[in-house]
Amino acid sequence: MLTHRTGRKILGTLTAGLLVTAVIYAGPAAAAPVRYEAENATIGQGVVESNHPNFSGTGFVNTDAVAGSYVQWTVNSTSAGTATFGIRFANGQTGGRPADVAVNGTVVAPGLVFESTGAWGTWVTKNVTAPISVGSNTIRITGTTAAGGPNLDYLEFESPQIFTDYQAENATISRGLVESNWAGYTGTGFVNGDNVVGSYVQFTVNVGATGVYPVTFRHAHGSGVNRPMDISVNGAVAAPALAFPSTPTWDTWADVSLTLSLTAGTNTIRATATTANGGPNLDRLRVTQPSDAEPPTPPGNLRVVGQVRPYGVDLAWNASTDNVGVAQYKVYNGGNVIKTAGGNITAVTVDLQPNTSYVLSVLAYDTSGNPSQGSNNLSLTTPPSDDIQAPTTPANLRTSNVSGTSVSLAWNASTDNIGVTGYHVYRDGVRFATVPDLTATADALTPNTTYVFSVEAFDANSNVSPRSAGLSVRTTASATGGDPIFDRNVNTQMDLPWGITFLPDNTALVAERDRFEIVQVTLSGQKTVVGRITEAVTTSGEGGLMGLAASPNFATDRYVYAMHTAASDNRVVRFKFENGTIGPREALVTGIAKNTFHNGGRIKFGPDGFLYIATGDGQDANRAQNLSSLNGKILRVTSTGAPAPGNPFGTRVYSYGHRNPQGLAWDSQGRLWSSEFGNNVWDELNLIESGRNYGWPTCEGSCSVSGMTNPVRQWDTASASPSGLEIVNDWIYMAAVRGGRLWVMKITGNTTDTPRAFFNGTWGRLRTVVKSPDGGLWLTSTNNDRSGGTPNVLDNSIVRLRFAAPPFTLTSTAFANNGTIPIRYTCQQDGASGNDISLPLAWGPGTLAPQSYALVVVDTANSFKHWVMWDIPASTTFLPEGLGLGFNVPNQSPAKQKGAGSGNQTLQYFGPCPGGANHLYEFRLYALDVATLSGVGSGSTVAQVETEILAHDLATTTLAGNSAAQA
Repeated sequence: MLTHRTGRKILGTLTAGLLVTAVIYAGPAAAAPVRYEAENATIGQGVVESNHPNFSGTGFVNTDAVAGSYVQWTVNSTSAGTATFGIRFANGQTGGRPADVAVNGTVVAPGLVFESTGAWGTWVTKNVTAPISVGSNTIRITGTTAAGGPNLDYLEFESPQIFTDYQAENATISRGLVESNWAGYTGTGFVNGDNVVGSYVQFTVNVGATGVYPVTFRHAHGSGVNRPMDISVNGAVAAPALAFPSTPTWDTWADVSLTLSLTAGTNTIRATATTANGGPNLDRLRVTQPSDAEPPTPPGNLRVVGQVRPYGVDLAWNASTDNVGVAQYKVYNGGNVIKTAGGNITAVTVDLQPNTSYVLSVLAYDTSGNPSQGSNNLSLTTPPSDDIQAPTTPANLRTSNVSGTSVSLAWNASTDNIGVTGYHVYRDGVRFATVPDLTATADALTPNTTYVFSVEAFDANSNVSPRSAGLSVRTTASATGGDPIFDRNVNTQMDLPWGITFLPDNTALVAERDRFEIVQVTLSGQKTVVGRITEAVTTSGEGGLMGLAASPNFATDRYVYAMHTAASDNRVVRFKFENGTIGPREALVTGIAKNTFHNGGRIKFGPDGFLYIATGDGQDANRAQNLSSLNGKILRVTSTGAPAPGNPFGTRVYSYGHRNPQGLAWDSQGRLWSSEFGNNVWDELNLIESGRNYGWPTCEGSCSVSGMTNPVRQWDTASASPSGLEIVNDWIYMAAVRGGRLWVMKITGNTTDTPRAFFNGTWGRLRTVVKSPDGGLWLTSTNNDRSGGTPNVLDNSIVRLRFAAPPFTLTSTAFANNGTIPIRYTCQQDGASGNDISLPLAWGPGTLAPQSYALVVVDTANSFKHWVMWDIPASTTFLPEGLGLGFNVPNQSPAKQKGAGSGNQTLQYFGPCPGGANHLYEFRLYALDVATLSGVGSGSTVAQVETEILAHDLATTTLAGNSAAQA
């Protein structure tokens, strides 16, 4: 999109006896562009519409089909020069629609053709380059034919910036030559470094002020492999092993960009090869003057002007100030933009729905896209309207899934003169769900039982349709194993339980977002405050104390990781949890921009042992596409916060183009899935891959834009607004905040089966779902959470869910049947055979009515019996992780155990060891016809106990897994 500009001025400076030539250009901005919506521009002969999909903002402009119809934007530029701006348009006709593009009254692109896009809902961007003045500028697009111009969605503008190019042939070179045998270089040549570790090119760079500068290396190498280099500034490594990927040929030049902190005056930037292949051929280093980084002040005194009406409200606020100028204001309901206004407008009318509660705020944005912090929150509820017309009756009520314990329903949408708000769903005449969309699941049903379901629609004024005809449904004889069923309340006196991490002793640490407290909660629900993150602050929105993650090595290092909002940013810290209290915090990842909303906050350790961090865009959508920003990303770091080895850009960034991801979980193949809040259209479930761009803000939901990855699933934002995510045996559980339900779906390849909505409205806004060591799920509510919460009122809950009892089947939350057994549960976890960590196991009782259970671990390669546990009570249907040492299994009376080996090895779980890529182990669960096995004891071998088990076996079920463990 951007091209090199002609030189304006040549400077020569004498440095260390060398003439360093620097060419200064007026070029494209390094900062992200500012988006100006067409519906907020000046319109000459046209209307704002929203009847075609995929537009941005609240609509688009359909200009009249006459010559001379136009749309004119006013944009602000921080500097004068040549700028490139993008015009997003759609043209569903077969022919092009030409238009004149004028800047400040001068036509810069006469008769520019806006070609057919194939459909009115297909939007593309056309770029125009033109001279721009500092300050205010007008950009007008005027149709030149009787057909008028195209439909216009928005204009994206970025101010010109000054950059300086430093040619590699003029730099200091160690073990390399200046050559010119490959085409396409700039200047007089390029540097070909020797193929050795330590060869380098060092540039001497002068800047006028201390700051963070975007820098770009232009390179080429057709070697077919990455040639990483350490990038150091003034002798200190700032970007270790920065990747320089192979280019298709030696004369195909590419850019590698990053940001570096430079000091006023002279700096050295050295690129040093880190492998025996040496570095790439280097053409030049470009240093760009940083754009304006100072945000506007927050808008003050957001207030209602006049009365709140059923369908709208007039708002006003005190103007923000900025060092350059305020470009626009955005009005938010919670974290969603509902209105955009120009930078000189401080009063707007906002369209609302009757009988509905809102939490409104305003942010200011400057010409560089820097957002202010949010204004004061304004809570209001619209009054009912005079509408008395009820919606039509929902039609075609039907089932989409039926099991022994659940029935999922679907129906056709009702219509209404104003609009349908939602649906009440009934089971045997009793309401069990209220939903905003066309699906609901009834749970905790009895197998082989007939139920009658019906549904009715309602509007915002509480007018209710006639109820649909009853639908009789008979549940099946057996349950679907992934279906969640409410088991019990764990604790109902929580603040906003946001992050949860379980410890080896099976207790959980829970982060209370707005009290900044960490509480320890037992499986039975007893809670104890163990400390307070005193550095945490609220954002009067979604910030505070958020994610928690215990170290994978907690038993030895005692570290717990937390993400919280601080005075200046969002950050990830760690502390030690010892003797029932938390220690001092050590900051690991800082500089994640914060705001009232869009703070992300989920952190989890992945199966690779690295920490993954979900960050929101901080209410600046452009950060999501900026690889130099930590916002709008999923980060992957080491236990000390450094970029993890293998990251795609050599930085902490693992994936980008995210708006506000808050869910992270891994499936049985080790693949990462993430749930993400949308703006006003689509929420997303994404399958995350290293280096992928997930589209925001260009895409919200699926858009099939080249280079951007579509979500696996998407939901209307009223249906989901998803936060926490968990995966158990390849079943996905996604907690929906605004939707107030738990979405459940089964992974099938690279997608899922049809999502089903459980617990619709049962506990309100659902935040976190996490598997518990007793074989269930913990689910949390965070109601009253949009204005900084109510930290003095403990009215939210943690509940335990169990899984529907399937036929006699053994499962584990650690891996799926025929999957890979995690290293944690094998001898490799400590490098020694025996005395290993047992994995969590759960099973359905079936219809066998056994007297007890027994469990045997077998190496199928040689039929060697590793471990046996017996006399497991018939009432037991799960075993927690980490069974203790002893012939009498601790906390599992009257169960007993024996392991292979000798000494203490015979008194504790003996995990898979050795292993191989296809080394299969089986966990065999037996249902027995006796409560206690006779004739076996502490002196018996595993094989002897198994013989006695087989004599009383009613049924057997097997969980199999491969182990690659090596002792």
